[in-house]
Amino acid sequence: MKIIIAGGTGFLGENLETYFTKKGNQVYILTRKPQRENEIYWDAKTIGDWKNMLEKTDVLINLTGKSVDCRYHDKNKQEIYSSRINSTKILQEAIDQCTEKPKLWLNASSATIYVHSEKHLNTEENGVIGDDFSMNICKSWEAEFFKGKNGKTRKVALRTSIVLGNNGGAFPKLKTITKLGLGGKQGRGNQMISWIHIDDFCNAIDWIIQNETITGPINITAPAPISNEMMMNQLRKAYNVPFGVNAPVWQLEIASIFMKTETELLLKSRNVYPERLMKSGFRFFFPTFDEAIHNLLKI
Repeated sequence: MKIIIAGGTGFLGENLETYFTKKGNQVYILTRKPQRENEIYWDAKTIGDWKNMLEKTDVLINLTGKSVDCRYHDKNKQEIYSSRINSTKILQEAIDQCTEKPKLWLNASSATIYVHSEKHLNTEENGVIGDDFSMNICKSWEAEFFKGKNGKTRKVALRTSIVLGNNGGAFPKLKTITKLGLGGKQGRGNQMISWIHIDDFCNAIDWIIQNETITGPINITAPAPISNEMMMNQLRKAYNVPFGVNAPVWQLEIASIFMKTETELLLKSRNVYPERLMKSGFRFFFPTFDEAIHNLLKI
């Protein structure tokens, strides 16, 4: 297959490139700073020579977007919004100009589209979508993605949760604070954490590619969300750390200023279930958090 990953130089893109390259596929990366032979320049805002690469493409994966791990002041909010909307919009314009359009377009979204929920398990069908900055970003992102209709291009929005891997994302940070004895619960610890092992993430993307009946939004999460308190407890056990200092909300608020991030990333309860993946027959290698972290410990 010919696969193009826009914004593919980050944690998820690098792992997807490795996964699909090992399976014998041609993988090209659209990036602002091309350095390798398979990397093509794009600015994620305007049509360029990269458009020609979309011709006869089997799979287009768009992961472009400024990281949400930052302070939500006006400038960063605008960049978070525009980086997602503009890249999606310009890809749609490029596809419209293609003679032989991509067969499948996977566009990043986020499990953050659902409201804070400690009890209600959000599926694609019954998930409750609310109204705040993060949720509105996701809603606008998906609206822009599904606005354009490409008759021959199947579209899937990836509502992805926290992805666990050793070479990026949240897991190295969680591992560090646990080893330092700071791995207690954050806030009340009741908030649910939806997550997925990086290997299952890559396999889920492959599964969606192979199953042509899958369209629209889909939750890319493991089937067993876990509370923050239980997650930190399992991490301490895995690393044989006997204690972990709890972090109350007021302390997190202060720390987030110095760390240039937002407490929402730790305190929002993301209680999400991958109903469409499960019903389609997908099987997880690491369905529970305990299985996932013990695998990552071995790597």
